[in-house]
Amino acid sequence: MRTGRELIIASWGIAGVIALVSRALISLTPIALETIRSGQLRTWHWVVLVGWVVTNAYAEGLVGFHRKFSPRTVDRALYLGRNPTWGRVLLAPAFCMGLFHAPRKVRIVSRSMVVGIILLVVTVRHLAQPWRGIIDAGVVVGLALGLASLIYLFVRAVVTKREPVLHQVESQS
Repeated sequence: MRTGRELIIASWGIAGVIALVSRALISLTPIALETIRSGQLRTWHWVVLVGWVVTNAYAEGLVGFHRKFSPRTVDRALYLGRNPTWGRVLLAPAFCMGLFHAPRKVRIVSRSMVVGIILLVVTVRHLAQPWRGIIDAGVVVGLALGLASLIYLFVRAVVTKREPVLHQVESQS
């Protein structure tokens, strides 16, 4: 049986992750749309754009988010709801993303992804159009699918009252 407190704590963790993904979507979508609407895309640009969008939909949206990140994030949010500590609750979004108090492999992957994303953002910002917009279009599609996956899996877990399956939470970061 899930209590209101457990649901609020789990929701706070998921809401923080949703906010981070949404912020990226809000920033990147206008750049991607500007490139598409600008009329500067030649046939080969369109081929690259479509290929990149499909690749990101599969690799980032389906494999990265729906099969890996979103289930783990939802599971950690549910776990946190049942096993709160002040520190974990305060930093719930980071906890849910596996940045601390997670198995070593999860911490390494999560932290590496954060650093990698930051480096990619810095690099892509320096690209000229239409390449920046093409890359951003693929990222927007992947993030949008990932966001939908995260929301869907969390709502499904809450509605079905699914218990977390997370077995390992390390007490040290």
